[in-house]
Amino acid sequence: MSTARLYLFLLVGVLFVAGCGQNRSNSSPPADTTQASENTASSPSTSSADSTAPADIRVLVLGNSIAAGLGVPSDASFPSRLQQKVDSLGWDVRIQNAGVSGETTAGGLRRIGWLLDEKVDVLVLELGGNDGLRGVDPTATEENLTGIIDTTIATYPDAHVLLAGMRIPPNLGSEYTEQFRKVYPAVAERYERVTFVPFISEEVMGVDSLVQDDGIHPNVAGHRRVAQSVWTRLRPLLKQLREQDPA
Repeated sequence: MSTARLYLFLLVGVLFVAGCGQNRSNSSPPADTTQASENTASSPSTSSADSTAPADIRVLVLGNSIAAGLGVPSDASFPSRLQQKVDSLGWDVRIQNAGVSGETTAGGLRRIGWLLDEKVDVLVLELGGNDGLRGVDPTATEENLTGIIDTTIATYPDAHVLLAGMRIPPNLGSEYTEQFRKVYPAVAERYERVTFVPFISEEVMGVDSLVQDDGIHPNVAGHRRVAQSVWTRLRPLLKQLREQDPA
């Protein structure tokens, strides 16, 4: 797939999802509405490790349609893959998928308070791609990300955050694209408890065998690859948390 074609698919496809896409994950409601966000926050759900008893460790994935698993079975999304990984190790860890299709950093900031009703040990923050595609001022994106992190750490001072970097096509100019890219490592550098995760879809975008027909959203194999990218940084955190508070 040529670079120009990829960028065209990326821009058109994501804008389409942001406007009318439906989240097909079993852990999040329809996309990009205030009511949908509130419902997600007030009705926490998990993947295969659902239990009436709280897990020792809770991981919250706050993201957009990638986290929501748009277009794939609910058990194939990368948060569900993460749950499968911890389950295979016999770890008492619950992965909550709070992904919503079309979500922005502003929407995530509005939702985070509800999502923190239960203790969060690790926040996987995967938001901002829709900001960039809509031409949101990178300063606003930075402020929203900072607000989400500050709220999380203020509520749970021992929480860790994995901040997933985002990249966008250069449709809005190289200056904007570069400003946007720099937001994520800059935010991560301010916090001792924030780990920067480079663009989690980097190995997926542009690879026909790893994306759906829209050229953007990972297919089942793509979500497996994304999960592995996140897992390389999440597993050491979970191991550390388990050692601090052994079951």
